[in-house]
Amino acid sequence: MASTKYIEAVGRRKTASARVRIVPAAKQSVIVNGKQADAYFAVPELVHVALSPLKVAGEQLAVTVVVRGGGISAQAAAVRHGIARAIEEGNKELRSELKKSGFLKRDPRAKERRKPGLKKARKSPQWSKR
Repeated sequence: MASTKYIEAVGRRKTASARVRIVPAAKQSVIVNGKQADAYFAVPELVHVALSPLKVAGEQLAVTVVVRGGGISAQAAAVRHGIARAIEEGNKELRSELKKSGFLKRDPRAKERRKPGLKKARKSPQWSKR
C-alpha cells in the first residue's frame, strides 16, 4: 500500500452510502462520522459486521468513514462493503479472500416500491364481501 496517500472507496447497502478512506498506521483506528466505531454502532454485532474485512486484511489501518442514509444495520453493511473495496484496491492479493467471505458483493436487496391501489408494495386493502 502507498504509505503517504489514502485509498478511498464507496460502499452501499439499501439507501445507505459509506465513503471510506484507509491509510496504513502504527495503531488500528476506525472513525465513523467523527466517532469511534464502537460508539457509533452501539450494538456489538454491528461493530463486528462493519469491521470484519479488517480481520481478513491482517494489517494495521487507520480508517475514516462518512456514512449517510439508511438505518444503522444498513450503514454497518455499507461500511463493511466500503472497507473491503478499499483494502482490495490497496492489496490485490487479498481479493480472493475478501470475495470468498462475501465482502465485495454489493447486497442488491432494497425496499420494493409501492403500487397504486395497494397499501404497501404487496399488501392489499382488507376485502369485504358486503
